[in-house]
Amino acid sequence: MLSKNMRWVYISLPIFFFWFFGQIDKLGISVIQTDPGFLQDMGLTGPDKNAKIGFLTFIFTVAYALSNLFWGVIIDKLGARKTAMLGIAVWTVTMVLAGLSTSYEMFVVSRIILGIGEGIMIPVSGKFIANWFNRNELGKAQASWISGNYLGPALGALVLSILIANLTWHSSFFILAACNLILNIPMFYFMTRDKPEEHPKLSKEELAFIRSSDGPAEEKQSFAQDFRYWIVWIGMLVASFLFFGLSIWLPTYLTQGKGFAREAMAGITSLSWLFALIFVLVCGYLADKTKRPGLLAAILFGLCALFLGIAVSATNPIVAGISIGLAMGTQGGVFHLSNLFIVKFSTPETAGRAAGLMGFTNILGGFASYIMGWMRDISGGDFGPSILMLIVISLVGLIAYLFTLKREAAEAIRIKQAEFARAVS
Repeated sequence: MLSKNMRWVYISLPIFFFWFFGQIDKLGISVIQTDPGFLQDMGLTGPDKNAKIGFLTFIFTVAYALSNLFWGVIIDKLGARKTAMLGIAVWTVTMVLAGLSTSYEMFVVSRIILGIGEGIMIPVSGKFIANWFNRNELGKAQASWISGNYLGPALGALVLSILIANLTWHSSFFILAACNLILNIPMFYFMTRDKPEEHPKLSKEELAFIRSSDGPAEEKQSFAQDFRYWIVWIGMLVASFLFFGLSIWLPTYLTQGKGFAREAMAGITSLSWLFALIFVLVCGYLADKTKRPGLLAAILFGLCALFLGIAVSATNPIVAGISIGLAMGTQGGVFHLSNLFIVKFSTPETAGRAAGLMGFTNILGGFASYIMGWMRDISGGDFGPSILMLIVISLVGLIAYLFTLKREAAEAIRIKQAEFARAVS
């Protein structure tokens, strides 16, 4: 049985660790920025410290978003395998540079280069999924590697807290660099190929299944001409704002806003990432089962607004912290569905470009981290105004997806009718 499902080993496993460590590299700053030693070393102690902390993620996401545009084109030309190894090598170097930083400016440079290197992540993953999986298992395929997107930070929050408490904040960057060098690059080199036809150990039966078409063929057109792609693009823009705003500031919210100790902060932060993982897995299953990913995304945006409202009004710190974590988790589900749409609305030849353009939306996520830091500075450290802003933003995402539901419902009916016809024939 395994011999006919090796795509889940050759492709899903390397991409899982690709995201597992990549997300710790990217979002570990949310934990590190709560360390007094780091703040002192970087000079983050003045009245504008929160804005400067937010700027670290802002400048990262600007580089990340802009690099998505050219990485998408490079991947379509060079191939996902070589591009993945190149990008990992870049961000391995930046981890070392970050650990050696002796000033705020030097650390900012490391975040810019990291953003450029990690800009490969969405386009590379989208390209591999488009080439290696049958169209009817895209939801499960996406969930299998996006799980690393959330399991990495979930465990990373705990590990980074332990490393900082027992060593220094510098050591966390050096250890992450070693993980990329020793594990990630060799996995892509030895296990993956750009296309299943190029893999010497893939069976003919599995290749035939990957290339089979099960269901009515969709109209062939450029993804840029499909209005639904642009609805998803707007939704991803909103989700990026919400996700980065919540994930980057969650540990600070817990320690400074709600008075949690470092251990409790790490526990709730880890739990929040596990919420995101659960939403990813559930949405992967429901997207394949119901054929209604747009409806699921609309529901998730509504839940995000609800959880944020509970966080604002709750007087119990634990209830408020968990509610923020659940709100962040819903955007994990939206991110998963958005990547599913990338594959659905593009072809294997254009998947890199479609994903690269979608990845550009992360630039607004960087604005979220900076704006929330700025709002904290002018509000005397209060998180309330920032959370109210996020509630309004989540409702924008809900409204955007409402425009996809009518056409999606009709497509779902046609797919189920075709499946019924095949079953009785």
